[in-house]
Amino acid sequence: MPPSRVAMTTPAFSTPTLPRRSRWRAWRSASLRFSLAYGTMFALSSILFMSFMWWGTIGFLERQVETAINADARGLAERWMMGGLPTLALTIEDRLEQNLDDDAIYLVIDPQGNYLTGNVSAWPARVEHTDRWYNLPDTRAGLRGMAQLHGYNLPGTAQTHTEGQLDSGYRLLVGRDVRARGILRHLLTDSLLWAWVMVTLLAISGAVLVHRIFRRMVKTVARTTSAIAHGDLSRRMPLVGNGDEMDQVAEAINEMLDRIVRLMDGVRQVSNAIAHDLRTPIARARTQLEDAALHASTPDELRGAIERAVGDLDNVTAVFEALLRIAQIEAGARRSAFMTFDLVPVLRDVADLYEAVAEEHGIALALDLPARLFFYGDRSLVQQAVANMLDNAIKFSPPGGTVFVRAQLRESAPGRLAGPTGEGMLDLSVSDEGIGMSEADMARATERFFRAEKARHTPGSGLGLSMVRAIVQLHGGQMHLSSHAPGLTVSLALPVAASALAKAEEDPSSSTHIPDMTQTSPLPHQHDTNSSVE
Repeated sequence: MPPSRVAMTTPAFSTPTLPRRSRWRAWRSASLRFSLAYGTMFALSSILFMSFMWWGTIGFLERQVETAINADARGLAERWMMGGLPTLALTIEDRLEQNLDDDAIYLVIDPQGNYLTGNVSAWPARVEHTDRWYNLPDTRAGLRGMAQLHGYNLPGTAQTHTEGQLDSGYRLLVGRDVRARGILRHLLTDSLLWAWVMVTLLAISGAVLVHRIFRRMVKTVARTTSAIAHGDLSRRMPLVGNGDEMDQVAEAINEMLDRIVRLMDGVRQVSNAIAHDLRTPIARARTQLEDAALHASTPDELRGAIERAVGDLDNVTAVFEALLRIAQIEAGARRSAFMTFDLVPVLRDVADLYEAVAEEHGIALALDLPARLFFYGDRSLVQQAVANMLDNAIKFSPPGGTVFVRAQLRESAPGRLAGPTGEGMLDLSVSDEGIGMSEADMARATERFFRAEKARHTPGSGLGLSMVRAIVQLHGGQMHLSSHAPGLTVSLALPVAASALAKAEEDPSSSTHIPDMTQTSPLPHQHDTNSSVE
């Protein structure tokens, strides 16, 4: 019995469900939906276009027949008014003889309905009114066809003793055999149907082609991203080279991948630099504390060792605070502190702060600034960036050298500060006469913890210019390093908001920069009298 129960329940568990999912999975394809939508829109648009052509052509033929019948009826009515029935009968006979297509239909009857003239034997029973068109079957030369007819009431004349009356009782029937129009309609309908079939096949072929192109592009992106996800960071999207949308997408993806690689390399370099640069002060602090614990004989020696260790640990803390500050700046967390302020007092405050240090090293500070310079940004961050630039310039300048600080609004056109978008550009630079940097070192100077070979023995962490670059990027500007021959020039190009320019225009003294005017630091020192900037 148990085996039989197992045999009966096995089929219930073996019912396949995966094939049904696989059938519906194809309809979830974005490329398939896109290609079907393309094919459907193409087929519908072609149907609408051909229907419009069919309707326009058939309507034109019908209007042409109606116009010809009305014109013919007016001409016959005029002949009737001129000469009565004899003139009308001669006119009809002449027109029938001249009708080479043999499609004209005429009939004139008297008030009693008797036949008078024409090529129709009797008045059609279905033509009861004279204000509408009739399409009736017609047999001519043994061939059945269709005739379009219209009846008219002939006005009264002297010959019919009904002069002055609108209806003399005589009626006129004018029509055309439209068998040729029916043949043309069928021919046009068949042609358009075949054209629609061909267009539908073209739409299907185009949909298949679009599906393959779309699928190939998506698969290329999927393969590239999958390879990168598995660790192959060298993979890139292939470019066709014709500059189309696919190449633009590939270039954007490749640029994104290049940036990701650079960021990952930067993280790796920062990690290595942190491990290298922080190992020394931490190890030094540990050694000092360990040595003091083993050999310090007096409280003063122990206190001195602890103070030196605390100093080394403070340097470590300062490095981490600088890294955290750079990360916050790059994340844009300080944009809420943007405001319009005068930049000149900020630059003078930083110069005053470094005046004593420069004087101690025998270095002159020369400022070339306008009277006022309004700027929209974070005041404390701009102050920090200028301070870092001045600190580096003083640190690497020889005794007797000069550090130049320049700031001015760039003219977009002669006499104009604002550009086409209403914004201006601020040029701020700090130059020194120190040891300078090579081209290779200048290309890497803004990397975190980078220190040139000439500066290995100079105190510092290698984060000063990295912070300056982060501040400049936060303000939407650019940073450029160039040789000062001798020395180095760090130039900042910062956009000035239109609101700051408007405030500067309200103050006439703020936007005026006197050419060839040199302003030295307000604090006197021994090199001020020898420094000048043109």
